[in-house]
Amino acid sequence: MESSPKVINQRDGQDGTPEGEPVSSGAPASLVKEVSALWAAHFGDREVGPEDDFFVLGGNSLTGIKIIEQVAQDYGVQLSVRDFYLAQTPTRVAELIEQGRTRT
Repeated sequence: MESSPKVINQRDGQDGTPEGEPVSSGAPASLVKEVSALWAAHFGDREVGPEDDFFVLGGNSLTGIKIIEQVAQDYGVQLSVRDFYLAQTPTRVAELIEQGRTRT
């Protein structure tokens, strides 16, 4: 079973968000912020930092599936449940999204 992210549709910057500079993680800082905001929306609009742990925030399987589905819609990258849970932070999920984007 392959566990790398799969691109299902490129976003092509249509949201008008600047690409931003890559952070040390290899993902653009703007993408890390977007992923943090996405998580925040699924955690009752509480503040979520780039290194906050999904499970410490109270994440569960339903929340994880909803975030994975939103990532697929917004970024065109299908993350496996396993990869998402192992990533655990917005920064590492952003890295997975970036990896999925570059595989095309």
